[in-house]
Amino acid sequence: MKKKIAIIGSTGSIGKTTFNIIKKNKNNFEVLLLTTNKNIKEIIKQTRQVKVRNILVCSKPHYLNLKKKLKNKNIRIFNNFNDLNKIIRKKLDYTMCSITGLAGLKPTIDCIKFTKTIAIANKESIICAWNIIQKKLTKHKTQFIPVDSEHFSIKSLLENKPISSVDEIIITASGGPFLNIPKNKFYKIKPKDAIKHPNWRMGKKISIDSSTLMNKVFEVIEAQKIFGIDFKKFKVLTHPKSYVHAIIKFKNGLTKILIHDTDMKIPIFNSIFNNYNNHLKTKKLDYKKINNLDFNKVDSNKFPSIKILNKLNNKNTLFETVLVSANDELVDLFLKGKIKFTDITRILIKILNNKKYKRYQQITPNNYKQILSLDEYVRLKTRALSVLSK
Repeated sequence: MKKKIAIIGSTGSIGKTTFNIIKKNKNNFEVLLLTTNKNIKEIIKQTRQVKVRNILVCSKPHYLNLKKKLKNKNIRIFNNFNDLNKIIRKKLDYTMCSITGLAGLKPTIDCIKFTKTIAIANKESIICAWNIIQKKLTKHKTQFIPVDSEHFSIKSLLENKPISSVDEIIITASGGPFLNIPKNKFYKIKPKDAIKHPNWRMGKKISIDSSTLMNKVFEVIEAQKIFGIDFKKFKVLTHPKSYVHAIIKFKNGLTKILIHDTDMKIPIFNSIFNNYNNHLKTKKLDYKKINNLDFNKVDSNKFPSIKILNKLNNKNTLFETVLVSANDELVDLFLKGKIKFTDITRILIKILNNKKYKRYQQITPNNYKQILSLDEYVRLKTRALSVLSK
């Protein structure tokens, strides 16, 4: 019997990778639902390739446009995740949630009850709403799989081992495009330089986060929440080759590492098949990289974002929403040329040190609306502060 699949955000980078894996194995899967925000050209192509009967388009104008284009086709087109109950009558076997940003929060939460297994590639949802997601997962008996390479690696290394056995977890950072650039030249950095990641092909926003090392701050927060391990047990090391994705030192003296090429296809493939029997064609083991792994401590003077980890506790709070929203807005302002590269972290730390925002460290999020409301407020204040900081 074919496994029933949904890909939420099928036209984005992670969504396309997931779709291509399914397409190559379509004798084993039935794609019940694909979604996009507004990339109707891509979703039409995907629909034809695997004969999908349900499409959800979030943008109203693009939804209406698609309805006209597929008017005489036997395809149902929806515009709201509240319609999931009209699409999914019986629990799906696997759902990939890969809508980026806090726009993916509600869809992620909405999908949990409709699937046996959910793979989440939306770090903002996990960082800002993990306690809400966790309750939903428990209530609906849904299995959760993280698909970020670091978190999938940690999950793999921890398999059948108690959290209490962990002594230290090391997450690696490529260091981005400016690892070997002197700090006194950072003020000259332009958006076109910051989006050139040395190892991964990623979107603009996540590439900027990688260049400031904020991406690693987010990944540590994600890992702390997913695995329930104290922040004090995490360490970030630069590793320019991005071949090692996680290292775990256990209390019994054993240390385990997980390596794979810089290809998101690997964790996604394994999240879908979840066993060692299915074959994925990959590159041969690179002994040259193994012989020169090159780990180093992060220079917090060059990358002050790493110090933000010292401001966080092990609770689920709205302070994480302040962090995510302010950073997101600052990255957007930098991409638009309205602030300098060095302003991103400088203004972000200024916001996090403000008493008005620090009080959110004591408030637990109760629902996604509370998070989205705070997100809107923080973005507005961040834009205003950025103008004043010039």
